[in-house]
Amino acid sequence: MESTYRKTRLHNPMRRFIVIGHRAVTTPTFKLQDIAGTGGRWDVLLRCIAASFCLSHGLRKDTELYLVCLGGEEAPKTVRLQGEHLKHVAPDERTLATLILKALEAPAPGLTWNASTPGISVAARGLEDLEEVVMKGTRYVLEEGGIDVAAVDVTPDGLGGDVAFFVGDPDGFTEEEVRKIRDDWGAVQVSLGPVGLHADHCIVLIHNWLDRARQG
Repeated sequence: MESTYRKTRLHNPMRRFIVIGHRAVTTPTFKLQDIAGTGGRWDVLLRCIAASFCLSHGLRKDTELYLVCLGGEEAPKTVRLQGEHLKHVAPDERTLATLILKALEAPAPGLTWNASTPGISVAARGLEDLEEVVMKGTRYVLEEGGIDVAAVDVTPDGLGGDVAFFVGDPDGFTEEEVRKIRDDWGAVQVSLGPVGLHADHCIVLIHNWLDRARQG
């Protein structure tokens, strides 16, 4: 079954989510008993992992998640999760936190991705170092006041092809990040509705839109 999937995956567009954790620690120092308090809101990023990959009976294979961590002495550091290779992933935060601690323990001396567990790797990358990743498809940034995602083009040049979504943490985006995402990389501003939502809820809704758009 896996070989059949690999043959057909060339025709399946990739979904990429880039989440910036401005306070997320870059060292394996947070406590499982207090992830939010000791991890620089790693609890938010862990919920984004579950939202990105966990289905009722399996994991999404056509999804990648990039967690850009900017907190602590080893910043910046990015943790990459690739659904095609992920194993041992469950929706509970404790399980996910254990995997992330292993990723943060892995050496990350430069821009080369270093695998920690299947489907999870780490590199000393900041947002600006993800250009070759985000430029592979159409780019969108979630911002209040953007166009309704339901109105976005669903042809192969829009939601029908490879897509990258930038999702903010509770601190939102800095002016410098906005310039990079919107001005340099040409990301289209999209909105999921009239009220602000949690980052992980946004990812679930985006998946739903993509599922519906690509089914039709």
